[in-house]
Amino acid sequence: MGQPTPHRNDDWWRSAVIYQVYVRSFADGDGDGTGDLAGVRARLPHLAELGVDALWFNPWYLSPMKDGGYDVADYRAIDPAFGTLAEAEKLIAEARELGIRTIIDIVPNHVSDQHPWFRAALAGGAARELFHFRPGRGEHGELPPNDWRSEFGGPAWTRLPGGDWYLHLFAPEQPDLNWAHPAVRQEHEDILRFWFERGVAGVRIDSAALLVKDPRLPDLTGRGPHPYVDRDELHGIYRAWRAVADEYGAVFVGEVWLPDTERFARYLRPDELHTAFNFSFMTCPWDAERLRTSIDETLAEHAPVGAPATWVLANHDVTRTVTRYGRADTGFDFATKAFGTPADLCLGTRRARAAALLSLALPGAVYVYQGEELGLPEADIPLDRIEDPMHARSGGTDPGRDGCRVPLPWTADAPHAGFGGAPWLPQPAGWASYAADRQARDPGSMLSLYRAAIRLRPAFGDGPLTWLPTADGVLAFTRADGTALCVLNLADPPAPLPAHTAPLLASGPLSPDGRLPKDTAVWLRA
Repeated sequence: MGQPTPHRNDDWWRSAVIYQVYVRSFADGDGDGTGDLAGVRARLPHLAELGVDALWFNPWYLSPMKDGGYDVADYRAIDPAFGTLAEAEKLIAEARELGIRTIIDIVPNHVSDQHPWFRAALAGGAARELFHFRPGRGEHGELPPNDWRSEFGGPAWTRLPGGDWYLHLFAPEQPDLNWAHPAVRQEHEDILRFWFERGVAGVRIDSAALLVKDPRLPDLTGRGPHPYVDRDELHGIYRAWRAVADEYGAVFVGEVWLPDTERFARYLRPDELHTAFNFSFMTCPWDAERLRTSIDETLAEHAPVGAPATWVLANHDVTRTVTRYGRADTGFDFATKAFGTPADLCLGTRRARAAALLSLALPGAVYVYQGEELGLPEADIPLDRIEDPMHARSGGTDPGRDGCRVPLPWTADAPHAGFGGAPWLPQPAGWASYAADRQARDPGSMLSLYRAAIRLRPAFGDGPLTWLPTADGVLAFTRADGTALCVLNLADPPAPLPAHTAPLLASGPLSPDGRLPKDTAVWLRA
């Protein structure tokens, strides 16, 4: 095991490397085929050796698992498939002993239809005011109250036997909460305190811009403020949350998908959220000009509020980086997996290695989705094994997100590649070739690259980015108070390197004359 990293100062989150743990697929400690907290605790040495500063856990709460745990039935209980509350507390403490902080997920837009509040609402009475119940339209109320659509496809309304409809922007098993009700606001502030008191250092806010609805619940007309996206009332909610977080020195990261950069930056004002995910960079094609534009725009939109940028290449909702970058069109499409040929995966792996060095050299925080450090590709899931509700709700046209959620390979020669019991999602043939134990012994592996890059990342310092003059298709920059340069070549001819004293790390071999080949990145000592 690597040496524990020292605790960072109060601004640790501004430049942290944060590792995303999708518990169900990380490691299985009890052999039932489902990842759990025991599995995470057993693999903490891997995470310490990787050198990350914090772990972000997808929801681990009690849940019917109709949407991978994002349908929460009880925020103060761990789902039995994952372990117990006491085990979560041990995990938080053991990780902290290694210098690794814990960030948890909060899903404030909705709860499970098995949540006590919704079950009480179905029985009638005051609990109905905690949700959005409305009579239907049409002569007999047979039509939904408005034209809103679910993020998973189909109407955003489900009719109850009694005739009323209830709102769910996601699956029918995820009824939306009414954030105009004071009990909803108080409950979530109490939930934050519950987990902060157990040592949690931060919270990731799911669908952070969707909570508040126009009380009229109007149709989507395209005129005026959106009836449920980025409503102004949200900012009062997050200011109240920030006051709670400040009591504990905790931080927030919001999942905020907004095309308007000025509106996006409002969430990052000093009295609101600390950070928000940067989806522009993740969805950017493998093109030098567009990558530079994405980086510049990201830094520019964060600058007015003094918030650090975040850099993300993948997460539990999108096609894995190796597969995405291996596509011939180098584009990005949620609904197209394009699993690819061996040549595609070879190209995608080369680009993913270069992208890892690019993202880790940029100013701000970096999120690494589990398995990216192993170079895992997207897995092709047999139709009869797909569990993601996006697949069913789309009528089978969307392959869903399970391909990036396949359980990790840990030990090449062990059953199920060392994950534990027979995995809840099937591991593809050859999955063991990506196993962590095999990669740990290979200095040229993706795992070795990530370990080295995270260890060397402080060489860039904390200063702003300065671009260097380059040929077309080449990106090169330094950081004002650092001693390192990053160079990335996306053009066909090998690129000459700028003046430097020594190479630090490269995503692939340089050419015999010391130039940088296509789809390769290098870090240099200035």
